[in-house]
Amino acid sequence: MSNIVKKTGLIFIGTIAGILLSLNFSAIAKKDHIEAVHPLPIEELRTFAQVFGRIKSDYVETVEDKKLITEAINGMLVGLDPHSAYLDKDEYKELQIGTQGEFGGLGIQVTMEDGVVKVISPIEDTPAFRAGIKTGDLIVKLDDTVVKGMSLNEAIKLMRGKPNTSIKITIVREGESEPLVFNLVRDIIKIQSVKSKMIEPGYAYIRITQFQEQTGENLAKAIKTLFAENEGEMKGLILDLRNDPGGLLNGAVAVSAAFLPENSLVVYTEGRSLDAKMKLHANPEYYLRGTDSDYLKGLPAKIKTVPMITLVNGGSASASEIVAGALQDHKRSIVMGSQTFGKGSVQTILPLGNNTAIKLTTARYYTPNGQSIQAQGITPDILDETDNGEDQRLRESDLNRHLSNGKKTDKKPDTKRENVETKLNDDAKPKKNNDKKNKEPIEFGSDEDLLLKQALNYFKGITTAPQKTNQDQSES
Repeated sequence: MSNIVKKTGLIFIGTIAGILLSLNFSAIAKKDHIEAVHPLPIEELRTFAQVFGRIKSDYVETVEDKKLITEAINGMLVGLDPHSAYLDKDEYKELQIGTQGEFGGLGIQVTMEDGVVKVISPIEDTPAFRAGIKTGDLIVKLDDTVVKGMSLNEAIKLMRGKPNTSIKITIVREGESEPLVFNLVRDIIKIQSVKSKMIEPGYAYIRITQFQEQTGENLAKAIKTLFAENEGEMKGLILDLRNDPGGLLNGAVAVSAAFLPENSLVVYTEGRSLDAKMKLHANPEYYLRGTDSDYLKGLPAKIKTVPMITLVNGGSASASEIVAGALQDHKRSIVMGSQTFGKGSVQTILPLGNNTAIKLTTARYYTPNGQSIQAQGITPDILDETDNGEDQRLRESDLNRHLSNGKKTDKKPDTKRENVETKLNDDAKPKKNNDKKNKEPIEFGSDEDLLLKQALNYFKGITTAPQKTNQDQSES
């Protein structure tokens, strides 16, 4: 038996070494700069091969080589950070479908934490949102299948499915003594990327729920419609990015470009390879795909100067943080709300053939002024005084193996900044609610949206002068 294991190990070491050498030289050949080739870790490869051989010879059931190698690839990527992953055929296809804004499922943005699935944010107008699934909920069972031990992709596969089919989700929620059971019916998740309306004469509201292929074009249409509907002077525009989990980078650049002067720096990235070092500016080169015509051309000139407030919260992540950071750094918009999620890493999709791919973290995002978004997020200029500290949700810095901020000293964002005092009308002041556990989620943009009222009051001058925080004073 030992000879079999030894032979299997030697063959496997040779195979793996050949693959690694091929990948290593292939990767280096694509780079424009010279990088020394690191020697292969033969001892570690030998251990890897021994484990492979032992599983083949001694595991209680026969295991296919393909499964073992696939799981090994999964393990390599999962061990790096929460966002790197191996995508099989189905997962790769679902990723492509998801960016187009329509798929079958429940409507939950999730991550993996300590072996269970944790909810980052429910998506508006979906079964999960309507049922009351909340940020921070831990999904422990899907139907009768325990989630512990699954990969994130496996759990997502179970949650997605054909419309009108049902699934039972068991959730552990902080503050609840017993698990909560939700019976959800899957639906076609059609995400309306851009929503807009005139709140009242002179004041426009635009909400972006997710950054998709058509987000920039849909935003341009919404802006033109709003200006056409408004008979008088446009006095203020509120851009709502709350609970926007992100999406396509070119969509974030397009949204920023709609409000910023041409050629303004929107975001830049830093990584190890030259391909990972990019500077993206507010011009068509960086937001159009292929031969698309410039849909931002011909927007009302006032859109570049109308007073703006951008609303964010702990569910604002990735592309939405890029937009908020760009508008804030260029002093184009006041940012109001609570500390954002802090997902400031770049995932590159690298096809492997056979319709599979890996999603690999290759760089960090930085705002125009050089602030790393990763594990820090965007700090609002004005904190949301309507939440009474309730937005203490899961953030990137809370995830196991999260990528560091990239600075010499990483620290968690200070979400307890002193609020800017704002005088609110009685109907806009937060009402105390002793029954917070299962209250219905507020529809953003509705009459019950207190932060929206706070922003509108700020435009109207129902506010005192901003108060500097201690941090602000020490830096001045």
